[in-house]
Amino acid sequence: MPIDTTELMKQVGKIKILTSHLIDDRLAGDYHSVFRGQGVEFDEVRPYVPGDDIRSIDWNVTARTGFPHIKKFSEERELTVIFLVDVSGSQVFGSGARSKSELAAEITCLLALTAIRNQDKIGLILFTDRILKSIPPRKGRTSVMRLVREVLAADETRERTDITAALRFLNNVQKRKAVVFLVSDFQDAGYEKELRVTARRHDVIACPVSDPCEYALPNVGLIELQDPETGELLLVDTASAAVRDAFARRASEEGERLMRFFKRNGIDTISLSTGRPYIDDVRALFRRRARK
Repeated sequence: MPIDTTELMKQVGKIKILTSHLIDDRLAGDYHSVFRGQGVEFDEVRPYVPGDDIRSIDWNVTARTGFPHIKKFSEERELTVIFLVDVSGSQVFGSGARSKSELAAEITCLLALTAIRNQDKIGLILFTDRILKSIPPRKGRTSVMRLVREVLAADETRERTDITAALRFLNNVQKRKAVVFLVSDFQDAGYEKELRVTARRHDVIACPVSDPCEYALPNVGLIELQDPETGELLLVDTASAAVRDAFARRASEEGERLMRFFKRNGIDTISLSTGRPYIDDVRALFRRRARK
């Protein structure tokens, strides 16, 4: 069911205020130092002076003018930042004050505002088991609010998650290297190969989103649970310690497997939970990258 427009704009406004307060000079400075330009770009041609590297001589201009000239290059500072955000059925879940999809919108807003302060371009791809929305990279604060609005406005659905298809779409439309924040609960399988390919082409930061109740069942007796992506119903006896222990063990093993995969393939992460603030996790990522 689509969200009410008035309520949507209230949520967008709240997220803007919240994340704006979190962005200080230290966070913006850390971002600038760990997300560097993708190489060098041509700046200008100028006359050769003794001491210049002769490998930089522009022979075409030299031949045309009769005087030696060199090509001057500068660091390409501008980045392209893409937010690849999962809005499948499982993202709607939240046991506390906010859902995983709302947390995804908040982290998107925080990182996008930081990128815009650095004069970078930002773009968005929303996906379930299909691509719902693709916004090409642009500059400007209005781009940030549009991204947040689109993440929040995604209709509640029972559509499944297809990370592989989303990554293939990204690689088809984004030819130049980009910084890619993949925001998802990763409740999918078989995407590992495509994610490795994408991580070789782009600077990928995985942002796994979770909720505390996905790791520990509360003891509330006999309850009926529903898979938000398939609609399948399951009766669970949460009063049973054996059931709760098995659930927690399976969830912990899956979480550890996911983090091992990221580490093994050199993919940085920001682990996000609806049950705790995220700004320290963002700063921890920046510190880790600064040490590399």
